Amino acid sequence: MTTKYPYLRQDFLASIVVFLVAVPLCVGVAVASGVPAELGLVTGIVGGLVTGFLPGSSLQVSGPAAGLTVLVFEAVSEFGVGTLGVIVLMAGLLQLAMGFLKIGRWFRAISVSVVEGMLCGIGLVIIAGQIYAAAGLKAPSTGIGKIAGLPGAFADALGSSAALASLGIGAGTIAVIVLWKKLPKAVQSVPGALAAVVLATAAALAFGLPVATVTVEGLFGVIQVPGAGAFGELATPAIWGTIIAFALIASAESLFSAAAVDRLHDGPRTEYNKEMVAQGVGNTVCGLLGALPMTAVIVRSSANVNAGAKTKASRVLHGAWLLLFAAALPSALALVPIPALAGILVHAGWKLIPFRQISTLWRSHRGEALILVVTAVSIVAVNMFEGVLIGLALSVVKTAWEASHLKTEVIDKGAGPIQVHLSGNATFLRLPKILDSLEALPQDRPVELDLSGLHHLDHACRTALENWAERHSAVGTEPVRMTAA
Repeated sequence: MTTKYPYLRQDFLASIVVFLVAVPLCVGVAVASGVPAELGLVTGIVGGLVTGFLPGSSLQVSGPAAGLTVLVFEAVSEFGVGTLGVIVLMAGLLQLAMGFLKIGRWFRAISVSVVEGMLCGIGLVIIAGQIYAAAGLKAPSTGIGKIAGLPGAFADALGSSAALASLGIGAGTIAVIVLWKKLPKAVQSVPGALAAVVLATAAALAFGLPVATVTVEGLFGVIQVPGAGAFGELATPAIWGTIIAFALIASAESLFSAAAVDRLHDGPRTEYNKEMVAQGVGNTVCGLLGALPMTAVIVRSSANVNAGAKTKASRVLHGAWLLLFAAALPSALALVPIPALAGILVHAGWKLIPFRQISTLWRSHRGEALILVVTAVSIVAVNMFEGVLIGLALSVVKTAWEASHLKTEVIDKGAGPIQVHLSGNATFLRLPKILDSLEALPQDRPVELDLSGLHHLDHACRTALENWAERHSAVGTEPVRMTAA
């Protein structure tokens, strides 16, 4: 037994730790997404028992992620819980296609600034939205509305003893999570988020606090296989934008998580295309069960590595423990205060905001820092999918601008022709600068235009240079002599 499974003890112990980390996160993400709490557990179970078995990244753990909370909530609000399964199913099939077409490794080409900006924007929206949940208030539907409405929400909470009690539970939960890391290592073997939920539940029961708790429907009561009506929604063009957003953002989050997890251990490296297929299989199964979408989750993955996991057995076992919990102890969820789960997600949202990276980028690459901030603000102001697209577009424009570096050198010896040397990359982005330099030359002097130093000359620039040469030569001077690129 020990020869066949040499790391069984390490993987078993790691699986318990990951299970304890996963329970409050699965439930919290589900509640924040506007779906029954058990659906979060279903996604965690699939992440362990299905995706956990598949090749790709051996130590990262999949499940419902805080990073998709905003997108799922928007989708449920627009299309309903019954259609969520179809969206997740189609997103999973899209991920499978990308994996089989070997597109997975191309996600590593996405600008880190865009990814960090995406996480920052998501974090801000999660924090703002969950403050309302912590106070027992209804949150506005838009990101801007959530942030702008916070002063009014706090004013409303101050006038209500029930809202203050609810806020106290949420704040206490965050305090326990933060302070837990300062306790002895032996105590920290129990994850801080789990300890915070248990303490919040005990406090609410002991003092009879008037706070909302999780609604429990039972594991099999919440599983809904998508019906014909849900599939009929695929005829709506708007739903395809959501499907593509699910697939792309879940894939990016999973593969960037894989890269981060690879830095935490010395074991086998991630095979990105296989990991994309594994995520696609998991989301396809989640879709068939009507559950939340899954991604690889860095919190659970790092807990898995730090707990000493050696093989994929730990993540598979964590899925088994989630299944046992969901089947045997669902009533325990009914005791959990919703503001405690909101506190967990506020802390998770705070961890998504890359404060250190923003300051580092601002000192060394201000253009990248600007892309990060614009992406985050766009997600808050518009929505997640369009915010990411804006960030990607900015990143492409910045890269194109930098790639079109051009040097213009004008040599005028006072007599004879004026020599103009262009070197670098002449693209349409630099065309105004080129033409400004050429049109400032004296009209009564011959010009020699040397293009031999150009690495690239696009069609727009070539046409504009030829037109300028014709105009300059038409005023009675010698024709412009142009050395070809």
